[in-house]
Amino acid sequence: MTNSLDRSNMYKSIYDFSSNIESAFAIGEKILLNNNYSSINRVVIAGMGGSAIGGDVVRLLLSSSKNIPITVSRNYNLPSWVDENSLVICSSYSGNTEETLSSFDDAKNKNSKIISISTGGFLKDLSNENNLDFIKVPKGLQPRAALAFSFVPIIYLLIKIGIINKEILEKLKNSLAGLYESRNLFSQDNDDNPTYNLANHIFNTFPIIYSQDNTTSIIARRWKGQLNENSKMLAFSNVIPEMNHNEIVGWENNSQLLKKISIIWLVDKDNHKRNILRMNQTNSLIKNFSSNQHFIEMNGDTGIERDLKFIHFGDWLSYWCAIFHKTDPTPVKKIDLLKNKLSESI
Repeated sequence: MTNSLDRSNMYKSIYDFSSNIESAFAIGEKILLNNNYSSINRVVIAGMGGSAIGGDVVRLLLSSSKNIPITVSRNYNLPSWVDENSLVICSSYSGNTEETLSSFDDAKNKNSKIISISTGGFLKDLSNENNLDFIKVPKGLQPRAALAFSFVPIIYLLIKIGIINKEILEKLKNSLAGLYESRNLFSQDNDDNPTYNLANHIFNTFPIIYSQDNTTSIIARRWKGQLNENSKMLAFSNVIPEMNHNEIVGWENNSQLLKKISIIWLVDKDNHKRNILRMNQTNSLIKNFSSNQHFIEMNGDTGIERDLKFIHFGDWLSYWCAIFHKTDPTPVKKIDLLKNKLSESI
């Protein structure tokens, strides 16, 4: 299916998520590392936007299987504790993201181990000049649509370095059948499709996505970014239990504004039972201020399968919101304009 609004075919980019994961497996299998990483005791993934989300997804999928801390850095400088025993994975789809290039320089100054992932650009040049390991991923996608190529190669890297074991790959591969099945439903433009149906309920609102900290909160961050970039909508997110200690009280004044807010609750069966209770009770306390509330839960035998389905659901949700807004989901004009203005001041 194509839509006349979708001139760059974001539909296909989202539809191909499952097959892109399989293609990324092939890239991962071919990774050969020339440098030694035996002293590594922590990992930092430096990136912005879609590339940084790839790092977040790695953290999410490896939440129960990693042996050392993994952090995502979204800034010009790395955390102060990064040192010669840190592995810094610089991830930039274009290879020209200025914050990531700055982080590369910071890592070099700290004598950290560095591996880069990109389609090319300055990041590839810097890697070659410094005899560093570099992983090339395919061109031709929007960075946010290249998520599979952001997270799968990193998982392979961490396996080859010995930070995680390869059993994670079997779980990833076993999740693909359910993901392919989901896309056949999520890609349909009718109310039998839950992503289309939810988009129809929220596209004319300010969505807030509530989730559990450090698990579904990573998925909520992805949903927020996709609604921003694809749907050209403001969206917000916060986490349980923290919001129960502050934001919940904000649901009181400015009642006319609150009516324009929709709430999406991301629920997983592995959430802490007290957090599930908190979600249900919070929903009851604020439903008079926003009746447009939706609980979203995925099925699947493993947490990895459910996480990937959650991500895919959110991508399609953002697509259908764009279509309801009669908006082309691909262009990100304000980002491009800002980059141009920043480049003028270098």
